[in-house]
Amino acid sequence: MSHRAEPEHTHPDDVSVQAALAALADPVRLQLVRELAGAGDWERACGTFTVPVGKAALSHHFAVLRTAGLLEQRDQGPKRVNRLRRAEFDERFPGLLALVLRDENGGSDESIGSGEDDER
Repeated sequence: MSHRAEPEHTHPDDVSVQAALAALADPVRLQLVRELAGAGDWERACGTFTVPVGKAALSHHFAVLRTAGLLEQRDQGPKRVNRLRRAEFDERFPGLLALVLRDENGGSDESIGSGEDDER
């Protein structure tokens, strides 16, 4: 039995574009999404992200991403692991994640795990 409640998730189909954009506009949440995009499903536990916020703020950012349909979480033993809901989110908002995950120079961010080699 878990010592905490299971996280509630919102399906991307139930998210407005305004809510999606608001979730992705925050630099900490964008960093979380970037790191998740470069990782496999259920590979990253909450405490493994390199963001400059404490545990309470990090929990809040994860909750915003879940509510925006971007993130799915589950408990795995004592850890809470994460999955970027990329396929579902891309179906709801085609091209949005690819656009916000581009690097500052306008090129593809190689850490997003698209599965395709980027030849430059």
